[in-house]
Amino acid sequence: MKTLFTFALAGALSFSSLAANVADDLMALSNVKANFKKVNILLKGGVGEAKVSLFDQSGKKLHQRKVNVRNGDMIIPYNLNDMPCGEYKIKIATEEEEVVYTVATFEKPTPISELPLMAYGKMVDEHTVNLAVIGLSEPGVEVEIRHEGTKKLIHQEEITTPEGFRKNYKLQGVSPEDVYIYVKDANGRSKTLYFE
Repeated sequence: MKTLFTFALAGALSFSSLAANVADDLMALSNVKANFKKVNILLKGGVGEAKVSLFDQSGKKLHQRKVNVRNGDMIIPYNLNDMPCGEYKIKIATEEEEVVYTVATFEKPTPISELPLMAYGKMVDEHTVNLAVIGLSEPGVEVEIRHEGTKKLIHQEEITTPEGFRKNYKLQGVSPEDVYIYVKDANGRSKTLYFE
């Protein structure tokens, strides 16, 4: 009886080890990656017939697809641009096993060239204006001070301070209300500042 119990225990351990190996096999034959709001599911050759399911954060099934991956790899793309950012679950199930992946989606950062140039001007006194430029990703800002009526160039310079700067400009023979400052950074973003 003791021998029979030992064989039963050994068999149970072998079966659980075999089941763990099967799940490990599916894990080795699949992968899920998120890039911003795009999710790609990779199924390698040998997976066979499988069901791929996509679930949202609350567990609601958003999509399900049956595939058959015998030879070669298969990529299943999901575009989640219309969905909120957050965690999604991908379940890959065959007759023998299943694995669940959790991926997080997030917004693609806005490129610097699409953000507005953060340049600010203010009148210090009747002969001085102050220019502040912040949030630069690269050094190099062209500054032009021009007469508002004639567009005549009064002052021009390039400032190569990284990240940002603040500078006062003394005006000779013209008041701040009569000029404007045109600022352009190394990414091509520009802004025109007027004083009142």
